[in-house]
Amino acid sequence: MTGTITHDPPPTPGGRQGGPLIVTEDTELLDDLLRLCAAAGATPEVHHSVPVPRPSPPPAPTGTATSPAPPGTGRRTGWETAPLVLVGDDAARRVRGAVRRRGVVLVGRDQDDSGIWQRAVEIGADHVLMLPDGEQWLVDRIADVAEGVGRPALTVGVIGGRGGAGASTLACALAVTSAREGLRSLLVDADPMGGGLDVLLGGETADGLRWPAFAASRGRVGGGALEESLPELHSLRVLSWDRGDCVAVPAPAVRAVLAAARRRGGTVVVDLPRRVDDGVAEVLAQLDIGILVVPAELRAVAAAGRVAAAVGMVLRDLRVAVRGPYASGLDDREVAGLLGLPLVGEVPVESGLLRATESRRPPGTPSRGPLARFCRGFWERALAETDGRGGSGS
Repeated sequence: MTGTITHDPPPTPGGRQGGPLIVTEDTELLDDLLRLCAAAGATPEVHHSVPVPRPSPPPAPTGTATSPAPPGTGRRTGWETAPLVLVGDDAARRVRGAVRRRGVVLVGRDQDDSGIWQRAVEIGADHVLMLPDGEQWLVDRIADVAEGVGRPALTVGVIGGRGGAGASTLACALAVTSAREGLRSLLVDADPMGGGLDVLLGGETADGLRWPAFAASRGRVGGGALEESLPELHSLRVLSWDRGDCVAVPAPAVRAVLAAARRRGGTVVVDLPRRVDDGVAEVLAQLDIGILVVPAELRAVAAAGRVAAAVGMVLRDLRVAVRGPYASGLDDREVAGLLGLPLVGEVPVESGLLRATESRRPPGTPSRGPLARFCRGFWERALAETDGRGGSGS
């Protein structure tokens, strides 16, 4: 069981953090907390009460060579600096006078002890957690702070309004552009029947894991481990399909993998199939923005309407990008109006794109090309939106 008193975790910058601080004299509880820290890949600092700061060393005489101060010296202690503090219920009274801070969890065992909530208020705890029921929550929380989780990635899904609309091309171009702008970028191929985005990027033989390797994933997947396990192509990481017989990954595995990808920050671009099964629904539920790519043709608009209806049942922010030419007399605003969706813009036709693909250069590679400019403009607007809302993105 876990309970929440406040909702603000301590702010954590990117990169690996230090481990949590454990405050308890209960040896049985300490053994459990050490076990959970090990499961989360974190090394904790352990104290029986609030750590007492060591005095700062006196200044060295002028001209005297000095060596770095040992860890723990100075006025700040692990109570102030640890990304997470786990206080055993036995130690609640001993830490009552400590400086108030966020990220304090009061851990107990007695499910019938209602007094633990009052003790949590007295020490300013964010959460009350009971073992063993809350073990998985606590492992996830410890792993988050150990991994240095900040704001999640701005996650964008691209889906074709009909077959051949160019969704995969746009997804690749968005990811390539994001990486070129210096953002941590991951491209996810959610369409097992699409032939593999690694092929489109010219990296089908690149070392790294593909979707079938994650089919048995459950619970939490480490974001850093995921990133390092994937092929790196054109300065971005790619999670694609192999050429084997596996054409589906269980929905819990999809959920775990995409959640891990988002925790790393930056951007995640997902190339979506036009059907919505359990795995695709898991992806849609984690998207910030969906882009429906629609050729400016009446039949394509009719097909896109059915796709939008299915996707819109899960995804709240779905927008349309229109691809010309406009031989049917429709322009991009008319297509968006017929579908009742916000307009991202007109996806430009880039001459030589087919030749570039054949030469193993991915879509969006010419940084001054019209497709790259379209993608760059999209990221600028989308990131500004999420910054304004205080949402995801990095």
